[in-house]
Amino acid sequence: MKGDEFGRHRVLSPAGALPQAAERLDAEMDGATHVYDDEVELDAEVLNIDSASFRQIEESVLAAGVAPAGLDAAVAKVVLDTVRARGKQHNPVTGSGGMLLGRVRRIGAAVADVVGLGRGLAVGDRVATLVSLTTTPLRLERVVAVRRAQHQLEVVGRAVLFATGQLVKLPTDLQEDMALAALDVAGAAPQVARLARAMGARRVAVLGGGGKSGVLACAAARAAVGPSSAGGRVVAIEGGASYAAQLEALGLCDAVIVHDARDALGVRDRVLAAAGGEVDLMVSCVNVPDVEMSAILATRNGGTVYFFSMATSFTKAALGAEGVSRDVTMIIGNGYCPGHAEETVALLRELPALRALFEARYGRARG
Repeated sequence: MKGDEFGRHRVLSPAGALPQAAERLDAEMDGATHVYDDEVELDAEVLNIDSASFRQIEESVLAAGVAPAGLDAAVAKVVLDTVRARGKQHNPVTGSGGMLLGRVRRIGAAVADVVGLGRGLAVGDRVATLVSLTTTPLRLERVVAVRRAQHQLEVVGRAVLFATGQLVKLPTDLQEDMALAALDVAGAAPQVARLARAMGARRVAVLGGGGKSGVLACAAARAAVGPSSAGGRVVAIEGGASYAAQLEALGLCDAVIVHDARDALGVRDRVLAAAGGEVDLMVSCVNVPDVEMSAILATRNGGTVYFFSMATSFTKAALGAEGVSRDVTMIIGNGYCPGHAEETVALLRELPALRALFEARYGRARG
């Protein structure tokens, strides 16, 4: 049996929707009527929940009165309830999901014909998906553990990848959990590099520069604009003092500023002082809402703002820029671009200090 290449055969509601926009997906994987020749089935082992979604889940259970000691169980229940209701991990508040690590369980007979998906893939391979969990049919038996520091859940379950999906074999020379965290935001660094080089950017700022996507964006920006001695400037805004100190220690930025990214005028003042003027390219990697104007006001007219954050509001960005007569190109971060996984892994291999930071934060030996 062959399904639709975009996964519409798994959509239960509403009629006509594609999987990402669907309210519910069919996550049944047993029986002749649910085995498709152009799907890859995975044993799901770790869910990497995107930062904005995980933060919202934590805040919601704490607001409901859950004690800190019960936080892990409460977070697990929210995810289990979401997956059981929707057939996928699709946060109804943030609209975002994440991605997963798993092992190939079944490869459909027609998958080998799918460019980029079936090539070189074998049953038993350990892989990370490069498509959002909001698009991925998912069944969970249970949550084994919650690792809040990494925004990851160890699970027992199964998932499906469609013909147009993307996955990557886990690199054998990198810690699995660390690699998963980096691959979750694999689109950030390559896209920043492409944008900066295409526009000849000399000044780049990164909001939320201390997080995983922010650190990778800073590394890509530094390589693109060149060294400070040649006039390139990379500035980061980070709200957390510890993350700011870790980023500063990498030596990627000309300035790392500890400041609340939601303070639009404060961000503008500090970025302009550190960068020597408004920036050509602004990258927003912040996992909280209401930072759109901070990004816009610190960017020069004719410059570009790249929103690589699931907390971004298109309405606030568009109407906010209009309200202050700001002529900036605004780009919504696309988690996919050709070769993004390979480029991100290469960045970790090329920069030992960056790799060490990811290992310390997100890595964990697995049996």
